[in-house]
Order: sequence, then structure tokens, then C-alpha cells
Amino acid sequence: MSSRLHERYKKEVVPALMKRLGKANPMAVPRLSKVTVNIGLGEASQNVKLLDVAAQELGLITGQKAVITRAKKSIANFKIRKGMPIGCCVTLRGDHMYEFVDRLCAVVMPRVRDFKGLPPNSFDGRGNYTLGLKDQLVFPEIDYTRVDKIKGMNITFTTSARNDEEGRELLKLLGVPLRGARE
Repeated sequence: MSSRLHERYKKEVVPALMKRLGKANPMAVPRLSKVTVNIGLGEASQNVKLLDVAAQELGLITGQKAVITRAKKSIANFKIRKGMPIGCCVTLRGDHMYEFVDRLCAVVMPRVRDFKGLPPNSFDGRGNYTLGLKDQLVFPEIDYTRVDKIKGMNITFTTSARNDEEGRELLKLLGVPLRGARE
């Protein structure tokens, strides 16, 4: 069973992108390749239980088990040693990814306080887009009575676009609410 957004991508977004970008082959059209959701917890070096709770919440939000990320190198000022657990992340692909992006744009973003659209300049130069959320309570899966600490997260949309303009067109047509991207 394919997700609602994936069906829309195949039926509406690909032909529209072919026309806008002047591509003759549908395989040359940019597509979403993966979505990475990351929670970084520097204070997990002192209290490891925070990381378990964060990984559990990330699993609830994405529907996939979170991987514990470890420090790549030691940083004395932050009291971090190489190999210490400092965060958790989930990489979504396929139907899980389209399902998550659909929920993010249709349910979660409207729940953000004073939401006026996502900043249009958070592209990395290769068509990938990263956004940050300040708290996990905007997700309906999280029970706010059981939350002991507010945790922010980064969400990265990795696309096969060659440049930011192609990536922006793709995300706009997929329904990601970019500021100043009204049609």
C-alpha cells in the first residue's frame, strides 16, 4: 500500500516538475531520497536516561526504532569523550518517509505556535533542506503529561536535486510550507 503523498508525487508532482524544469525523462526529475530526524542531547553525557527517553519519543514520532549516535571525537570543554552517546537519529526511506512528510506538513506544522511558513533559505547548495523544531510536543503522538524535558530536533530532507532551485520546486510541489512559496 502506497502512501497518499507518494501517489500524489507520481501522478501530479513528476509531470509538473518535468514541465517546470524542462526535463523530457521522468527519471531525471528530482525526488525525495530520504528524511533524517535527529535529536542531539549534549547533556546525555551526564544523564544517560535522557537519551533513552529521547530515543523512545523519536520512535513514537517516526514509527521506526531510533539509533543512538556517539561522539566522533573528544571535546574537553563539553566534558565529552570519543564514543560517548550524545544523541539519536532515525533515517526514513520509501513509504515510511512519504507518510512522515505528509503528517509533518498536514498535522505537525499547523500546530507550531505563530507558524508563518518555513524559512526558504535553509538549503545546503545541493537541494537538501534542513529544518529545526524547538520542541517535540507539536507531534500528536507525544503525550505532554509524560514529558519531563523539552527536546528540539533537526529534520533533513535529502533530495536527488542538483541545486537549491530544483529542491525548492520539489518541496513546494510536495506541500512543504516554505515561506514566500505561494502558488
